[in-house]
Amino acid sequence: MTDHIYSVIIGSGSYLPTKLVGNHAFLNHSFYDTNGQLLPKTNEQIIDQLVQITGIKERRYVEDHLVASDIATLAAAQALQSSGIDPETLDCIILAHNFGDIRHDNRRSDMVPSLASRVKYNLKIANPDTVAYDLPFGCAGWLQGLIQADQCIKAGTSKRVLVIGAETLSRICDPHDRDSMIYSDGAGAVILAAQQSPTPVGIIAHSSKTYADPFAYYLRLDKSYNPDHTGNDLFLKMDGRKLYEQVLKNVPVIIDESITKAGLSITDISRFLIHQANLKMDEAVLTRLFELHGIAEAPSDKMPMTISFLGNSSVATIPTLFDLIAQGKLQPHAFKKGEHIAMAAMGAGMNINSLVYTFPSDL
Repeated sequence: MTDHIYSVIIGSGSYLPTKLVGNHAFLNHSFYDTNGQLLPKTNEQIIDQLVQITGIKERRYVEDHLVASDIATLAAAQALQSSGIDPETLDCIILAHNFGDIRHDNRRSDMVPSLASRVKYNLKIANPDTVAYDLPFGCAGWLQGLIQADQCIKAGTSKRVLVIGAETLSRICDPHDRDSMIYSDGAGAVILAAQQSPTPVGIIAHSSKTYADPFAYYLRLDKSYNPDHTGNDLFLKMDGRKLYEQVLKNVPVIIDESITKAGLSITDISRFLIHQANLKMDEAVLTRLFELHGIAEAPSDKMPMTISFLGNSSVATIPTLFDLIAQGKLQPHAFKKGEHIAMAAMGAGMNINSLVYTFPSDL
C-alpha cells in the first residue's frame, strides 16, 4: 500500500485571559434596542434570558497591557513547546483574527504590520522562509486556517504550519448592546505537520462555503445603540435571529458534507467541536445533523462545550476547546487513538466551514 501525505496536529496551546467577568458585571449597564430605546426588561431578566439561550455564566477579558498579537504569541509558544519542534523549521504562520490589535485606551484596529508578522517577531523566528500572514474570515477563520495549511501540506509547499486564532472582542463590543455579554477574549494554536501514512490520518476531508448574498452584513460594524453615545466609534453588531436561522439551515449540511467526503458515517464521529457561539444553537445544529440521518435524538456526550465559562471568543473558541481536551482539562472528554472528530464554525461573511480529523493510531 502506498503512503500518502496527511496533515497531523503535533502540538497545541492556548491562552485564557485571567480577568474573569461574571454576569453580575452587567447589572448596572443600560441596554438599548436597535431603535435607541431602553429595553423594557430589567437587567436581571435580560441576563437570565442570556443564560437560558447561550449558556454563558462568565467570560474572560484580556488584561489592559495585552493585545491580540500578544495572546496569540502566548498560545503559539505553548503549541511550539508541546510539539517539541524548532520554531525555525516552520514553513508558515497563519493567524486568524478579525479586528487586529486594539489597545484598551484606543479602540481602533491596528493591522500594520500583520499580526502574524508580529507573532513571528515576538517568537524571534529569523528564518525568512517562514511566511506569516493574517486570515480574516469571521469566526470561522481559525478553521479556515487549518484548511489552508492542509492544502499547502498536501501540495508539498509546506511541511510544518502554525495556525493561530486570537481575538479581543471585549474591545469591539457595544456596552449598550445586550449582545455584548456574549463576547470574550482568548487565543488558541496548533502545529500542523506533514506525515506519511498508508491510511488516512489527520485532516481527511473539509468543506467551506460563503453565503455573501444576502447574508454578508448579518454581522458588521456599526454605531452604538445608545443615542447619546459620542464619537465615531464602531462596534460589533449582529442580526441574531437571522444568523440563527441560517446557521441551523446550512451548518448541519456542511458538516454532513465533510463526513461524506471522508467516507464515514455520522456514527463514526466520536466528538463534534463546534464554534462556541450559543449553547442552544449548537445543540440545535447537532440535532438537525443527526436528523439528516434519521436519528431523532443526538447523543448528548459528543459535543464538548466551553461557552458557559469562556464565552464566545470568535476564532479562538475551537482551538482553545481542542487544547483543553488535549491537555486533559475538560473531563470526561479525551482524544483517543484512531478516533474521528468533526469541527465546524460559522461567522461574518457569511462564512461556514467544517472538517473531519482522524487521530493517528500512535497518539
